[in-house]
Amino acid sequence: MDRKKLLRRAAILVFFIFLLNSLASMFYWYSSIWWFDMPMHFLGGLWLGLIFIWFFKQTEINIKLIFKIILGVFLIGFLWEIFEIIVNNLTLKDTFNTLDTISDLCFDIAGGAFAIWRFYFLQKTMFKLKDNI
Repeated sequence: MDRKKLLRRAAILVFFIFLLNSLASMFYWYSSIWWFDMPMHFLGGLWLGLIFIWFFKQTEINIKLIFKIILGVFLIGFLWEIFEIIVNNLTLKDTFNTLDTISDLCFDIAGGAFAIWRFYFLQKTMFKLKDNI
């Protein structure tokens, strides 16, 4: 996939996430829809996966790239969870929820894995098209 096209798709995705998050904050979806943060974490992991694929300038998926992307998505997700815990403790005085944190990290990683799978699928399709020409 063309790096420019990949970056454009990542930009559209982050704009969609921003729009969805703005609506969710405006209409209190995070507190009224208990599962709403799950697709948001998935989309965030997907966006991070695309950004890492773009950043590493890879044209093919290999095990080293998969490890880098998954680890990168996990680390950013972990840092985000630490940020959430600090903000919740300072502002809302919510108690720490281990299950929610683990769920959020799993959805982050699932989004990153989907980005890898999608990139692999697109690369495989492009090589088939080139071979048929």
